[in-house]
Amino acid sequence: MLGFVKWLSRPQKQAIILALDVVLVPMSMLSTAVLQYGSGLSPTWLLDNWLAIALMMASCAALSVALGLPRIQMKSYEMSAMGRSAILAAVLTVLLSLLNGRPGTILLTTGPVIFGLNFLFLSAACRLVLLHVLMRVYRGGQPMTRVLIYGAGTTGMQLALALRTHATIRPQAFVDDNAVLHGLTVAGLRVHPPQKLAALIADLEIDRVILAMPSLNSPRQAQIARRIADLEVEVQSVPSFSQLIGEEEIVAQLAPVLPTTLLGRTHLGDQLGSGCEGYRGRSVLITGAGGSIGSELCRQVLNCRPARLVLMELSEFALYSIESELRALAGKLDCTIVPVLGTITDRRQVRHVLELHQIEVVLHAAAYKHVPMVEANPLAGVTNNVLGTNTLAREALDFGVERFILVSSDKAVRPVGVMGATKRLAELIVADLARESPRTVFATVRFGNVLGSSGSVIPRFREQILRGGPVTLTHPEITRYFMTAQEATRLVLWAGTIAKGGEIFVLDMGRPVRIADLARQVIETSGYSVRDRSNPEGDIEIAVIGLRPGEKLHEELSITGELQPTRHDKVFASVEAGLSGFELARALHALRKAVATGDGDQAVADALYWSRRDLAVREADINQPVAERGRGAT
Repeated sequence: MLGFVKWLSRPQKQAIILALDVVLVPMSMLSTAVLQYGSGLSPTWLLDNWLAIALMMASCAALSVALGLPRIQMKSYEMSAMGRSAILAAVLTVLLSLLNGRPGTILLTTGPVIFGLNFLFLSAACRLVLLHVLMRVYRGGQPMTRVLIYGAGTTGMQLALALRTHATIRPQAFVDDNAVLHGLTVAGLRVHPPQKLAALIADLEIDRVILAMPSLNSPRQAQIARRIADLEVEVQSVPSFSQLIGEEEIVAQLAPVLPTTLLGRTHLGDQLGSGCEGYRGRSVLITGAGGSIGSELCRQVLNCRPARLVLMELSEFALYSIESELRALAGKLDCTIVPVLGTITDRRQVRHVLELHQIEVVLHAAAYKHVPMVEANPLAGVTNNVLGTNTLAREALDFGVERFILVSSDKAVRPVGVMGATKRLAELIVADLARESPRTVFATVRFGNVLGSSGSVIPRFREQILRGGPVTLTHPEITRYFMTAQEATRLVLWAGTIAKGGEIFVLDMGRPVRIADLARQVIETSGYSVRDRSNPEGDIEIAVIGLRPGEKLHEELSITGELQPTRHDKVFASVEAGLSGFELARALHALRKAVATGDGDQAVADALYWSRRDLAVREADINQPVAERGRGAT
C-alpha cells in the first residue's frame, strides 16, 4: 500500500480527491431521499433522476476545481479549507433547489438543505478518514519516533496538534511542572508530573523529549535538559509562536557584562593615555599576536602608526583572524603588516624574522598561560615559556633591537605551580639580559587577570550560566587582581616607552577582588538570581570545587612589596632581586636536560626550585621538599 501511495503522482492524487467529491453527490442525494421518503422511496429513484444527478456531479467537479479543493493536502485540511467545502455545498444546494422545481419532483421542500449538510459532512469526514488511513500506511512503512512534550502550555499544545499530522513523529504524553494540569487531557494527550518522567520514558518507549517552555529562562531549561539527557533520550527545545514571528527574541541572550563594572575600582584606561612614543615609525614584532592579549596589543600598536607590524603566531587560524582584522583597520595607514606563522622556540626562524624585518621593538606575549593546562603539560610549558623566551630574548640581544618587553603574570610571584614558575623564570631571564645588555633595553610587565581574555573567569562564568550552572569556584575566599584588556595593553605600551632596563612594571590596581563576589555579580548582571540557602528558588547555584593544582588562594603583584614611581602616576616598577648569570645558566641547563629526556616530573621540580631560588637566598623560605627534588640544585 505504501509503495502504491508513493507511486501516485500529484495530479493523480488530485484526481482521486476530485473523484471523491463527485461521487459524494449521488450518495448525498440518495441518503437525503432515504431520510425523506423512507420505505416509500421508489426503487428506480436514481434512474428517474439521472439527468439531475449527472448535472449535479458535473457542477460539483467544475466548482471543486475552481475552488482549488483537490489541490489542498489532506494534512492541511483545516478551517479555511472546510470553508471552501461549505461554499461548494452551498452552491450545490442552490442548484439542487432550482432543479427540484416543485416539491416532490426530486426531493421534498427541505431536501436541498439536507443534501447540502450531508454533502459537507461526508466531504470533510471522508478527508479525515482518508488522512488517518494514509498516516497509518506511512507510519507502518517507516520507523516511528515517539515523543514526550515537556510543557503543556500554549506552545506545547500547538506542537502536539502539529505533530499529529507528521508521518514519522507521534506525540505520546505531556509532562508539566504545574500541578493544576496533572491528570488532565490537553490536545488529546494526558499531562503527567515531572516525577514520573523516567517511568514514562521507559513505559511509552520515548525516543525524544521536546521542551515546549520558551518563557522559561535559559538556565532552568538547561537544567531540565541535562536531567532528561541523563535518562538517555534525545532532548530538543522549541521557541514559541510569538518568537517565531518576531514579537519576542528566540534566544534570551545574557545581558552584556561590562568589565569596568567588575573591577572593584576606577577603570584606568583613559588615565593611562596612549604611550605611543616608543612605537611610532618603528618596526615592531609582537609574539603571540593571535592571543587575547597579543591581538589587543596589535590593535593598540597599530594606532601608534608603526612603520611595520610583524605578527608572530603558532596558530594558523588565530594568525589569519588577526591579520584580516588589522588590514581592515589599517585602511590608508602607512604601515606594513607582516604575518609570520611560527614559534619562538625555533632559533633559526626567530633570527630570520629579526634580520629580515629589521625589528626595533619586541613585545613578547607568546606564552602558555592556563594554569591547569600547563600543570598537565609541564614539558610544553617549560619549552615555550622558559626556553622559548630565552631563545627570543638572546636573539634580540644579539641582533641589537632597541627594546624587548616581556608580558608576565602575577602568578610569577612566589609561584606554587608550573605556569607561575615558568613565567618567573622568563622574568629572571629578561632581568639577567638587562644587566649584560649594552644597547637593548629589557623590561617586564606583570599583569593581573585580564577580564574577558580566553580562559578567564568572566567567559567561563557566562558559559556555565548558559548551561544552567552551577558557577564553579575553587575556594570561597579566593581573590585575584583584575584589569581590562585596555589597561593591560596600555601598560605594555608605557613600559616599552619609559623602560630603562631591568624593571618589572605593574599597574596600580587597588585591592584584589573576591571571586565569590564576582561570580554573584556576573549572575545578577546577566539577569538571574543566585540559588543558595537563603534563596532556594534561585536560578544559578555557586559551587566550590577546591583549589586546582598550581593555584594560589591569593595572588601578589610584587615579591618585595617595594614599588618605585615612574613617569606615569599609575604605573610602578617593582624592585626585586634575581638570579646571578651563573645560577640562571645552571637552571636553563637543568630544564633543557629534563625536556630532552622527556622527564616531566623533573622539569616541574627544577622549574619550581629555580623560580624560587632568589627567594631562598634572600629570605631562606624555599620549600625544602621542592629543593630536595630539584637535580638542578646539586
